[in-house]
Amino acid sequence: MLKIYSIFIFFLLVGCSSTKLTDSWKNTSYNTYQPKKVLILGVTPNITARKLYESKLTTALNKRGIQGYEGANVLEPEFTNLKQAEKNIEKEVSNLSKLGFDAILIAAVKGYDERIPYKGNIFSNDDALQGFENYYFLNQDVYLDTGYYDKYKVFHIEISLYNITSENGKSLVWVASYDVINPKKIKTTIKRCNRAILSTLEKEGIIPEI
Repeated sequence: MLKIYSIFIFFLLVGCSSTKLTDSWKNTSYNTYQPKKVLILGVTPNITARKLYESKLTTALNKRGIQGYEGANVLEPEFTNLKQAEKNIEKEVSNLSKLGFDAILIAAVKGYDERIPYKGNIFSNDDALQGFENYYFLNQDVYLDTGYYDKYKVFHIEISLYNITSENGKSLVWVASYDVINPKKIKTTIKRCNRAILSTLEKEGIIPEI
Protein backbone atom coordinates (compact mmCIF):
# COMPACT_ATOMS: atom_id res chain seq x y z
CA MET A 1 0.00 0.00 0.00
CA LEU A 2 1.32 3.42 -0.90
CA LYS A 3 1.92 5.53 2.20
CA ILE A 4 1.94 8.84 0.37
CA TYR A 5 0.12 10.63 3.15
CA SER A 6 3.39 10.90 5.08
CA ILE A 7 5.26 14.16 4.54
CA PHE A 8 8.98 13.77 3.89
CA ILE A 9 11.61 16.48 3.53
CA PHE A 10 12.46 15.55 -0.02
CA PHE A 11 15.97 15.69 -1.38
CA LEU A 12 14.99 18.29 -3.97
CA LEU A 13 14.88 21.04 -1.38
CA VAL A 14 18.53 21.66 -1.87
CA GLY A 15 20.67 20.99 -4.90
CA CYS A 16 24.04 20.27 -6.48
CA SER A 17 25.49 16.98 -5.32
CA SER A 18 26.71 13.56 -6.28
CA THR A 19 24.25 10.67 -6.23
CA LYS A 20 25.25 7.09 -5.47
CA LEU A 21 23.16 3.94 -5.77
CA THR A 22 23.39 1.96 -2.51
CA ASP A 23 20.85 -0.82 -3.09
CA SER A 24 18.36 -2.04 -5.70
CA TRP A 25 15.74 -4.77 -5.52
CA LYS A 26 13.37 -6.04 -8.21
CA ASN A 27 10.37 -8.30 -7.74
CA THR A 28 11.10 -11.52 -9.64
CA SER A 29 7.42 -11.69 -10.65
CA TYR A 30 8.11 -8.72 -12.93
CA ASN A 31 11.15 -9.89 -14.87
CA THR A 32 9.64 -8.83 -18.20
CA TYR A 33 7.51 -5.96 -16.91
CA GLN A 34 7.66 -2.50 -18.45
CA PRO A 35 5.14 0.17 -17.39
CA LYS A 36 3.07 1.95 -20.01
CA LYS A 37 1.50 4.88 -18.16
CA VAL A 38 3.30 6.13 -15.04
CA LEU A 39 2.45 8.74 -12.43
CA ILE A 40 5.65 10.45 -11.25
CA LEU A 41 5.33 11.52 -7.63
CA GLY A 42 7.86 13.48 -5.56
CA VAL A 43 6.75 13.75 -1.95
CA THR A 44 7.84 17.18 -0.72
CA PRO A 45 6.26 20.34 0.67
CA ASN A 46 8.47 22.40 -1.67
CA ILE A 47 6.26 23.01 -4.73
CA THR A 48 9.07 24.29 -6.97
CA ALA A 49 11.31 21.32 -6.18
CA ARG A 50 8.51 18.84 -6.74
CA LYS A 51 7.60 20.41 -10.08
CA LEU A 52 11.18 20.28 -11.35
CA TYR A 53 11.68 16.66 -10.31
CA GLU A 54 8.39 15.40 -11.71
CA SER A 55 8.61 17.32 -14.98
CA LYS A 56 12.20 16.29 -15.78
CA LEU A 57 11.59 12.62 -15.05
CA THR A 58 8.31 12.72 -16.99
CA THR A 59 10.11 14.11 -20.03
CA ALA A 60 12.78 11.41 -19.78
CA LEU A 61 10.19 8.63 -19.70
CA ASN A 62 8.27 10.12 -22.62
CA LYS A 63 11.45 10.01 -24.71
CA ARG A 64 11.58 6.27 -24.01
CA GLY A 65 8.05 5.70 -25.28
CA ILE A 66 6.50 5.51 -21.81
CA GLN A 67 3.62 7.84 -20.93
CA GLY A 68 4.78 9.81 -17.92
CA TYR A 69 2.59 12.26 -16.00
CA GLU A 70 3.48 14.69 -13.25
CA GLY A 71 1.73 14.02 -9.98
CA ALA A 72 1.17 17.75 -9.49
CA ASN A 73 -0.88 17.83 -12.71
CA VAL A 74 -2.95 14.73 -11.94
CA LEU A 75 -3.63 14.66 -8.20
CA GLU A 76 -5.87 17.30 -6.66
CA PRO A 77 -4.05 19.78 -4.37
CA GLU A 78 -6.33 18.78 -1.49
CA PHE A 79 -5.04 15.23 -1.73
CA THR A 80 -1.35 16.09 -1.36
CA ASN A 81 -1.79 19.07 0.97
CA LEU A 82 -3.63 17.10 3.66
CA LYS A 83 -2.90 13.85 5.47
CA GLN A 84 -5.09 11.12 3.97
CA ALA A 85 -6.68 8.03 5.52
CA GLU A 86 -5.84 4.71 3.88
CA LYS A 87 -9.33 4.39 2.41
CA ASN A 88 -8.86 7.73 0.64
CA ILE A 89 -5.53 6.58 -0.77
CA GLU A 90 -7.11 3.34 -1.97
CA LYS A 91 -9.84 5.36 -3.69
CA GLU A 92 -7.28 7.60 -5.39
CA VAL A 93 -5.28 4.61 -6.62
CA SER A 94 -8.49 3.09 -7.97
CA ASN A 95 -9.25 6.33 -9.82
CA LEU A 96 -5.75 6.38 -11.32
CA SER A 97 -6.19 2.81 -12.52
CA LYS A 98 -9.48 3.78 -14.19
CA LEU A 99 -7.64 6.59 -15.97
CA GLY A 100 -5.30 4.01 -17.48
CA PHE A 101 -2.33 4.36 -15.15
CA ASP A 102 -0.57 1.07 -14.52
CA ALA A 103 2.27 2.33 -12.31
CA ILE A 104 3.36 4.97 -9.81
CA LEU A 105 6.99 5.97 -9.35
CA ILE A 106 7.36 7.60 -5.93
CA ALA A 107 10.41 9.20 -4.31
CA ALA A 108 10.93 10.06 -0.64
CA VAL A 109 13.73 10.81 1.80
CA LYS A 110 14.23 8.11 4.45
CA GLY A 111 16.73 10.10 6.52
CA TYR A 112 20.08 11.84 6.41
CA ASP A 113 23.47 11.75 8.11
CA GLU A 114 26.04 14.40 8.92
CA ARG A 115 29.51 13.15 8.12
CA ILE A 116 33.00 14.51 8.67
CA PRO A 117 35.63 13.97 5.97
CA TYR A 118 39.17 13.27 7.21
CA LYS A 119 41.79 15.29 5.36
CA GLY A 120 44.88 13.80 6.95
CA ASN A 121 47.40 11.45 5.38
CA ILE A 122 46.44 7.78 5.37
CA PHE A 123 49.01 5.43 6.91
CA SER A 124 51.07 3.50 4.38
CA ASN A 125 53.78 0.85 4.61
CA ASP A 126 56.42 3.48 3.91
CA ASP A 127 55.44 5.32 7.10
CA ALA A 128 56.66 2.39 9.17
CA LEU A 129 60.22 3.14 8.04
CA GLN A 130 60.12 6.89 8.67
CA GLY A 131 59.57 7.04 12.42
CA PHE A 132 57.62 9.38 14.65
CA GLU A 133 59.21 12.58 13.36
CA ASN A 134 57.96 12.08 9.82
CA TYR A 135 54.50 11.00 10.96
CA TYR A 136 54.15 14.05 13.22
CA PHE A 137 55.43 16.36 10.46
CA LEU A 138 52.77 15.13 8.03
CA ASN A 139 49.88 15.40 10.51
CA GLN A 140 50.65 18.46 12.63
CA ASP A 141 48.30 20.68 10.59
CA VAL A 142 45.42 19.36 12.68
CA TYR A 143 46.57 21.71 15.45
CA LEU A 144 46.38 24.77 13.21
CA ASP A 145 43.38 24.23 10.94
CA THR A 146 40.07 24.89 12.75
CA GLY A 147 38.19 23.70 9.65
CA TYR A 148 40.10 20.45 9.40
CA TYR A 149 36.95 18.39 9.80
CA ASP A 150 34.17 19.82 7.61
CA LYS A 151 30.68 18.45 8.05
CA TYR A 152 28.58 17.52 5.04
CA LYS A 153 25.14 15.92 4.70
CA VAL A 154 24.19 12.67 3.03
CA PHE A 155 20.49 12.25 2.23
CA HIS A 156 19.16 8.71 1.91
CA ILE A 157 16.61 8.57 -0.90
CA GLU A 158 14.21 5.73 -1.64
CA ILE A 159 12.58 5.36 -5.08
CA SER A 160 9.78 2.82 -5.49
CA LEU A 161 7.82 1.63 -8.52
CA TYR A 162 4.36 0.14 -7.91
CA ASN A 163 2.13 -1.70 -10.33
CA ILE A 164 -1.37 -0.40 -9.49
CA THR A 165 -3.51 -2.51 -11.83
CA SER A 166 -6.17 -4.42 -9.92
CA GLU A 167 -5.20 -7.81 -11.33
CA ASN A 168 -1.69 -7.39 -9.95
CA GLY A 169 -2.76 -6.25 -6.50
CA LYS A 170 -0.85 -2.93 -6.48
CA SER A 171 2.45 -4.80 -6.12
CA LEU A 172 5.90 -3.37 -5.52
CA VAL A 173 7.84 -3.88 -8.75
CA TRP A 174 11.16 -2.27 -7.84
CA VAL A 175 12.76 -0.24 -5.07
CA ALA A 176 16.19 1.39 -4.88
CA SER A 177 18.11 3.48 -2.37
CA TYR A 178 20.47 6.32 -3.20
CA ASP A 179 22.80 8.56 -1.23
CA VAL A 180 22.68 12.21 -2.27
CA ILE A 181 25.92 13.69 -1.02
CA ASN A 182 26.23 17.29 0.12
CA PRO A 183 23.53 18.84 -2.10
CA LYS A 184 23.79 22.57 -2.86
CA LYS A 185 22.04 23.54 -6.12
CA ILE A 186 18.53 22.29 -6.76
CA LYS A 187 18.68 22.00 -10.57
CA THR A 188 21.96 20.08 -10.55
CA THR A 189 20.74 17.72 -7.83
CA ILE A 190 17.56 16.96 -9.76
CA LYS A 191 19.51 16.31 -12.94
CA ARG A 192 21.98 13.94 -11.29
CA CYS A 193 19.38 12.10 -9.21
CA ASN A 194 17.12 11.56 -12.21
CA ARG A 195 20.07 10.35 -14.24
CA ALA A 196 20.89 7.81 -11.51
CA ILE A 197 17.26 6.65 -11.27
CA LEU A 198 16.92 6.22 -15.03
CA SER A 199 20.23 4.36 -15.23
CA THR A 200 19.10 1.85 -12.60
CA LEU A 201 15.70 1.37 -14.24
CA GLU A 202 17.44 0.68 -17.55
CA LYS A 203 19.81 -1.87 -16.00
CA GLU A 204 16.87 -3.65 -14.38
CA GLY A 205 15.12 -3.81 -17.76
CA ILE A 206 12.13 -1.83 -16.52
CA ILE A 207 12.48 0.96 -19.07
CA PRO A 208 14.20 0.87 -22.48
CA GLU A 209 17.53 2.56 -23.10
CA ILE A 210 17.83 5.44 -25.54
